[in-house]
Amino acid sequence: MNPYILTPDLNGEGLHIGIVRARFNEEVGQTELAACLEELAKLGVDERDVMVVSVPGALEMGVALARMAESYEFDALIALGAVIRGETYHFEVVSNESATAITRISLETGIPVANGILTVDTDEQAAARAEGKGRDCAQVAVEMANLVAALEPEEDDEDDEDEDFDDEEDDER
Repeated sequence: MNPYILTPDLNGEGLHIGIVRARFNEEVGQTELAACLEELAKLGVDERDVMVVSVPGALEMGVALARMAESYEFDALIALGAVIRGETYHFEVVSNESATAITRISLETGIPVANGILTVDTDEQAAARAEGKGRDCAQVAVEMANLVAALEPEEDDEDDEDEDFDDEEDDER
């Protein structure tokens, strides 16, 4: 068997990317954003094709991502921020609910959303992972935007169907 294999496409030329960054844990989010924007530029995404908005925290990501998916023509979206464990159950709620919202938006709209919300135990862990996660999200967004475009069904042209039908009739005569 020799299947057709779609290889990852990291060419960001012509792609429109939306980014939502949480302001809570500001320094981590800023580090992620800077790395993400740098990586998007390396991948060929024009800075004029990138929109960045900020929200108070991770739980507000969902509504901003949903509006961006509905209101603008984005090929992919990126969620950036950090949830750092505290002494209460709030960490689990924020981590789980923000991840659920991000996944739901992606599935419901068909627009890929790269989840860059770090869920860590300490500030040190967040700082150590922020730059890498920002870069990863840029790569994921570009790759998934290209994959979704490559998997887009081709539109059937009614004229083509008629031509095929006519050819079959000619063969039968």
